[in-house]
Amino acid sequence: MQPVILAIESSCDETSASVIQHGKVLNNVIASQTVHQKYGGVVPELASRAHQQHILHVVNEAMTSAGIHQTTLNAIAFTRGPGLLGSLLVGVSFAKGMAVALGVPLIEVNHMEAHVLAHFIATPKPVFPFLCLTVSGGHTQLILVKDYLEMNVIGETRDDAVGEAFDKAAKMMGFPYPGGPLIDQYARLGNPNAFQFPHTSIPGLDFSFSGIKTAFLYFLRDQKAVNSNFIEENRNDICASLQKHLIKMLMQKLKLATEETGIRQVAIAGGVAVNSELRKSLQEYSERFGWTTFVPDFQYCTDNAAMIAIAAHYKFLQKKFSSLEVAPLANLAIGD
Repeated sequence: MQPVILAIESSCDETSASVIQHGKVLNNVIASQTVHQKYGGVVPELASRAHQQHILHVVNEAMTSAGIHQTTLNAIAFTRGPGLLGSLLVGVSFAKGMAVALGVPLIEVNHMEAHVLAHFIATPKPVFPFLCLTVSGGHTQLILVKDYLEMNVIGETRDDAVGEAFDKAAKMMGFPYPGGPLIDQYARLGNPNAFQFPHTSIPGLDFSFSGIKTAFLYFLRDQKAVNSNFIEENRNDICASLQKHLIKMLMQKLKLATEETGIRQVAIAGGVAVNSELRKSLQEYSERFGWTTFVPDFQYCTDNAAMIAIAAHYKFLQKKFSSLEVAPLANLAIGD
């Protein structure tokens, strides 16, 4: 049976809904939250309230634009975690209520696994097994993907995620939230070799970004002590230099993973996958080392329900349904 599924994503500060029919994603409706900008980061309580305000409208728009009536749905999917507990609870509760009302099964989806499976929304699609570097504000992971629902984390950050490093560095420079995309924007105009930053190098496939974040803090402090306008006068070069170092740290571990596993099918996923330097570096490494690389469309990199929908499709085919007692898990890990 090829199902029709409504998927809901509410893990952080994006309320999203998507309808998938016979394995084809029909839409990807997203309501963003601007309330967090003045606080310099996501405020969990405000996020959950915004989800409550948006979720009904987002779901209705997804159903209407897909031309799907509720009675044709075969399942309701939702993000169980990881994410903000209050935000997850809104999506889980809505999905449960709708599933009960329609008498259809629930499908829970791991948010990080969904980022990986976003590669199967459109062509070209990776061939199993492949490696996926999943990078976001909350996670940095190297994942060995053996099948649609069989994945193993072979490397991850021991402290901060690379997306957090980008955003925290942007905040240090006085950029508004979210600052990561602004660093990428200014970096395109700067010299990536203008400044050097030390970073932590640890054995194996794990990452560490706390060291470079601290070094960057002290770098700005020392430079501003000499020239109070240092950031304003060197903004583009600072951004380009920092971005180069962060992306280099990612690519070094990704290359090591290909060497240790022998796998040349390489993908990236997550919000930081929209970064232009990461995409450029992936292409350069592909040409140099003979990788076959995959990068999702921009809309499927950031948090979205289309990736939840495609993950739910494969779970439906294997009849992996959830009970009504299922609860959100803020720290849900891949494989749980």
